[in-house]
Amino acid sequence: MSQALQPEDPLLDVDRRTDGPGVTRIDAADPAAPMYELLAKLRKPVALRDIMIRPVREGYAGQDLPDVAAVLPSWEHLFPGQIVSEKRIQSPPGPIRCRVYHPDAGSVPRPVVIYCHGGGFMVGSSEDTDYMTRRICSVAKVIVVSVNYRLAPEWPFPTGLDDCLEVYQWARSHAGEIGGDPGRVGVAGDSSGGNFAAALPLRACDRDLPVPDAVAMFGPVLDFCFEEYESFERLAAIGVVFDAAFLGFARGAYCRYAQWRHPHASPIRGGLSGYPPSFLAVGTHDPLIDSCRAFAAKLEASGKQNVQLAVVEGMPHGFYFWPGIFPKQEADIYSAVASFLDRHLTGNS
Repeated sequence: MSQALQPEDPLLDVDRRTDGPGVTRIDAADPAAPMYELLAKLRKPVALRDIMIRPVREGYAGQDLPDVAAVLPSWEHLFPGQIVSEKRIQSPPGPIRCRVYHPDAGSVPRPVVIYCHGGGFMVGSSEDTDYMTRRICSVAKVIVVSVNYRLAPEWPFPTGLDDCLEVYQWARSHAGEIGGDPGRVGVAGDSSGGNFAAALPLRACDRDLPVPDAVAMFGPVLDFCFEEYESFERLAAIGVVFDAAFLGFARGAYCRYAQWRHPHASPIRGGLSGYPPSFLAVGTHDPLIDSCRAFAAKLEASGKQNVQLAVVEGMPHGFYFWPGIFPKQEADIYSAVASFLDRHLTGNS
């Protein structure tokens, strides 16, 4: 069941803000301003990047289809007994809107998983990953806090990551407010959200914060130097779920070339000696599979014993996203992540 979501002024939520440093602005004092003003009369919006992001956002997850409800129905009926509410976490830039999933109405403090949704760093919301977060909550019996972070290109690296870090820090101190245990907090995410989940332990460590107790990643972006991996060159050129052209655009929208190798952008390039227990799920038809394998291998080489890489034969990027499309593979992955979280958050062997 769902609690009534609390009304708030959406203009105050950080994910609704459009005034970020990535917004194109024309400075009247710029000597080239007359040319920019001419271009503004010839095309709308004036910046090519803004023209390119528009169809991405309009077409994402069926949002431009006439019957969106038929494509993205509510998944509430699949998980009876869950309690879903909305909470706003206060942060210096403003409230961060989060969707909170509680497995039941029990009073025993439960582990908490901070979830970072995917969407190529530029689109998406906690509503889009509602099925994934409901299912993780259900199978692992954890409280899931799904973060609506600020999106690129308006908010480039590391804004979205820092929004997720703010929610993680809040959970470490205030998880009791939602029935959670602040001593047992993990992070998870899919695709670009998997990048945030993978980078968050490194950013937390660099800020002398406690690292998450566990990290679960679904098809994560782990290295912005995509072209260095054979699987990307082979599978992404004409990919369907995503392709090389899209990821090139996403990469440029989120961070500059000089930042590609920053460990908080490409976690595989960071020091992993103090990294938490990790779970990675990826399909053999996902262009990111080689980078996932390389990340798991680097974790193991750094001395990590609690690394679980789940490679699923024949599966594309996002096979865990849609209920019923690949029922066996999907069930196996959620069972595996539940066992992983049970070991490292609940403490069961």
